[in-house]
Amino acid sequence: MQLFPKLLGLILTIFRKILFLWVRSVASGATREELALDPEKPVCYVLQYSSLSGRLVLEQEVRRAGLPRAEIPVPAEQAPTQSFFFLYKRLGGLFRRRQAPILTAQLHTLVKYGIQNPDQDIQIVPVSLFWGRSPDKEKSLVKLLLSDTWSVAGRLQKLLIILVHGRNTYVQFNKPLSLQQVVAEYQDNEPRATRKLARILRTHFRRVRQAVLGPDLSHRRTLVEGLVRTQAVKDAIRETARKDDIPPEKVKAKARKYADEIAASMSLTTIRFLEVVLGWLWNRIYNGIAINNIEVVKEVAQDNAVVYVPCHRSHIDYLLLSYVLYTNGLMPPHIAAGINLNMPIVGPILRRGGAFFMRRSFRDNPLYATVFNEYMHVMFSRGYSVEYFVEGGRSRTGRMLPPRPGMLAMTLRSYLRDHRKPIVFVPVYIGYEKVMEGRSYLGELRGKKKQKESIFGLAKTARKLSNSFGRVAVNFGNAIHLSGVLDENHRSWRQEAYDSDFRPPWLNDTIEQLSTLVATRINAAVAVNPIGITATVLLSTERLAMDQRQLIRLMDQFATLLKAYPYADTVTLPEGSAKDWLAYCEGMGLVSRQPQKLGDIIGLEGSNAILMTYYRNNIQHLFALPSLIACLFENNSSLRREKAVSLCGIVYPYLQSELFLRYPVDEAEVVIGRWIDVMLEQGLLRTEGDRICRPEEGTEAMLRLRSLSRFIIQTLERYHIAIAILRKYGSGKISAAELEEQSTMLAERMSILFGLNAPEFFDKTLFRSFIANLQKNEVLTTDDNGLLCYSEGLDEVAEDARLVLNVEKRQAIQQVTMLGA
Repeated sequence: MQLFPKLLGLILTIFRKILFLWVRSVASGATREELALDPEKPVCYVLQYSSLSGRLVLEQEVRRAGLPRAEIPVPAEQAPTQSFFFLYKRLGGLFRRRQAPILTAQLHTLVKYGIQNPDQDIQIVPVSLFWGRSPDKEKSLVKLLLSDTWSVAGRLQKLLIILVHGRNTYVQFNKPLSLQQVVAEYQDNEPRATRKLARILRTHFRRVRQAVLGPDLSHRRTLVEGLVRTQAVKDAIRETARKDDIPPEKVKAKARKYADEIAASMSLTTIRFLEVVLGWLWNRIYNGIAINNIEVVKEVAQDNAVVYVPCHRSHIDYLLLSYVLYTNGLMPPHIAAGINLNMPIVGPILRRGGAFFMRRSFRDNPLYATVFNEYMHVMFSRGYSVEYFVEGGRSRTGRMLPPRPGMLAMTLRSYLRDHRKPIVFVPVYIGYEKVMEGRSYLGELRGKKKQKESIFGLAKTARKLSNSFGRVAVNFGNAIHLSGVLDENHRSWRQEAYDSDFRPPWLNDTIEQLSTLVATRINAAVAVNPIGITATVLLSTERLAMDQRQLIRLMDQFATLLKAYPYADTVTLPEGSAKDWLAYCEGMGLVSRQPQKLGDIIGLEGSNAILMTYYRNNIQHLFALPSLIACLFENNSSLRREKAVSLCGIVYPYLQSELFLRYPVDEAEVVIGRWIDVMLEQGLLRTEGDRICRPEEGTEAMLRLRSLSRFIIQTLERYHIAIAILRKYGSGKISAAELEEQSTMLAERMSILFGLNAPEFFDKTLFRSFIANLQKNEVLTTDDNGLLCYSEGLDEVAEDARLVLNVEKRQAIQQVTMLGA
């Protein structure tokens, strides 16, 4: 009796080895840790459809991962004879028409065992298998035969699929179900228990398939024609024809041209080609890609339309995120790309990789705006995943830029029109240790004109591929459910009807809240790397140089500070110690070493001094509050705790707006108090009675506190410049635009005169944001002539600055302000 199973096992082993002479598979979730398996309970794997090839791939992957074998019996009495089963079996032969699949006898046997043995549990591990991961697209015979899609493949089709796509096979293991938890409710009703388990597994496989393949794709020509036939586009065509006195057919042709210019044409062949090319590219220019918290995406992608909202640091962002998602078993998103990237050669490749193109501005072109809005609505209503950058453009300073509301507004309005498919935003932080465009950013910050993208520019960039750009981190933040944001702002939104043109009065406030929340969640997923923390400490020195041993001590101490009061659970910190980080930065060519007998000096030289501000700014928000507290003691040996908390509370709303800090304003004082406690514990501050004091001069603790204060002091100096100019002119004497312009010019002058190596110090948008926040907080008002007015409260704020800024800095700002008179 034992001879037959052994013979069968030998035959299957031979078949498996033959199959894997051709097939190449990649598995996700195939470890005991990821599956969270209980070692005391037996494991049984389940595949959706009966298939010899699927069974062989399953066995290969569990052997490779060191998981319990699938071909052996379940190790329990009266248990099934194998540790795997198929949910469905197909009916029909090779040339006979296939019928609807039915539940397998193996499933019934497993349920029966569970009911008869309530004290014996089995862990059921669902395993999804994808040959080629191709979504449905074109209704051609070739596609029908050669794609493993949402449809159930027959034997001949499966053979062709394996031959064509077998070298790109993806296997996803998912966390186990408890057999007893499923059948416990129906101990006396085996048919109902079987149907329940089948329903749970069927839903699970559908959700995983949705996440991995994405929704079925329409033929691009059909999509373009469908856009032109929507009611909103028809109305826009009639209005444009009437307004411009153009025949409707010509306007319709223009609308079709716009749709064709916009629409993506996602191609599986291109995606696979890019996977191979990008895999080679990342290995060539990066030391690795660290991916964190991707479980969030895998969970929400199963039932929702996902909108990926990454920060924008480099053109590499587009490619990197799609690559990471695809290699982790998720369908790459459709990506909103600027029309400037629709270049010869590059444009068609990006379009087939999922990019859809948009013009920088279409406010004066209502026809184009309508076509684009309808295209976005099709994406969301059909459940496609989409990616766009809320900042609009790449950050040249390393900071999160103020979000532009355009794409978020389109998303929200589309969801109001049709909210059957939930939309979830997934913030993504992409952190580079060395950004490829760093040198060009320096030129642009110095006033050099931004270079237009071109084939020649691409060829120039290609020459950099021999350089090393360190490691890259892709951190996924906590998801934002759009329905939750709407519930907070307008609870009755589900009961109201919205068309493509309707803009309810509460819409703008909701968009503003959503955009701030997205930016805040991106910053809350920041990756701290050796370059950023080294830059932060070195840039806090006056001469941009420090004794090596002292630098290492400070870096370790500030990393400990971040661990003492973590900013968010999605923040990641570098491995190793400061000594390792410094050696790494030196190897990257970003710091210089000057040997000295008393100890080597580490410094920043030339353009690296400015370039490192970019990496410092990536993580500046993490140190914002402890640095603000440290600033209070630049010019004061001691303060009452209440006064310290109050002063920080006054400044906090402006820091929160500029750095997208995660703590609400009404919680700020509690968080500030907690940071004061942490700084006392860390020895950065001390107490004398009811007062908080700085450390004694000349001590190591005072050095740390002074260094910490310089992490944020330039931001406070920038605020003081704007207030000083405003007070110089007086209330009702200067407009917001004039104040912005004067502040920018004087900050740039101060930067030159006093050697401030921080391009964002004279960033016009930061002054604009600060002035807007002064108005929002009613510190400033605008009179009928558009001039800024203020009360005595502003004078009190200026006086409080004396407690924050030291004498030298206050005199410097006063001097520069007088020079601008």
